[in-house]
Amino acid sequence: MTAQTDTSGSVTAVYKVTGMSCGHCEGSVSAEISELPGVNSVTAVAASGEVTVVSTAALDEEAVRAAVDEAGFELVGRV
Repeated sequence: MTAQTDTSGSVTAVYKVTGMSCGHCEGSVSAEISELPGVNSVTAVAASGEVTVVSTAALDEEAVRAAVDEAGFELVGRV
């Protein structure tokens, strides 16, 4: 899936992250990605390994990867 722009001008992207197993994991990933410039919201779901990011513009995937790495998990790629 590629990033999608909605009518409000926000861009939504869904990423696959491995290693998340609980709410604390979700919080760690969300907190790190939330620090990236332009990020409006992050929703991480450990059960599916999916992380949905809404931002003002498309994010650099390497920046997202670095944030996920900093949280202690692995970004597989976009869903």
